[in-house]
Amino acid sequence: MNTLVLILQIIYGGFFCFAGIMHFIKTDLFKHFIPNFFNKKLVNYVVGFIELALGLGMFFSKTIKDASVGIFILLMLLLPIHIWDVTKKKPAIGSKKIAIIRIPFQFLLMYGVYFIFKNA
Repeated sequence: MNTLVLILQIIYGGFFCFAGIMHFIKTDLFKHFIPNFFNKKLVNYVVGFIELALGLGMFFSKTIKDASVGIFILLMLLLPIHIWDVTKKKPAIGSKKIAIIRIPFQFLLMYGVYFIFKNA
């Protein structure tokens, strides 16, 4: 069990650090996910910073539980954006099929980070 939790921590930590950094490097990639009534640049940078911080938190034993809760909350907050993306004629993620697949994948990510929280 401990090995599985460690592997998941590394995967989630790496994934969220990478995603956070990408918010700063490839800002245009994320702007289509953000509704027009938000300041796209500000939201992009804030989410990128949060993802990077939470990803880093997965690598330190004192912050794993807090990072897990933070990632779970972030995934919950971003879920409506992914649902909204499915309703668009041309989803920001690419195809309709990928946009639809992303919804259950979001729940899988949420379960994985919950598993880390319960077993860390």
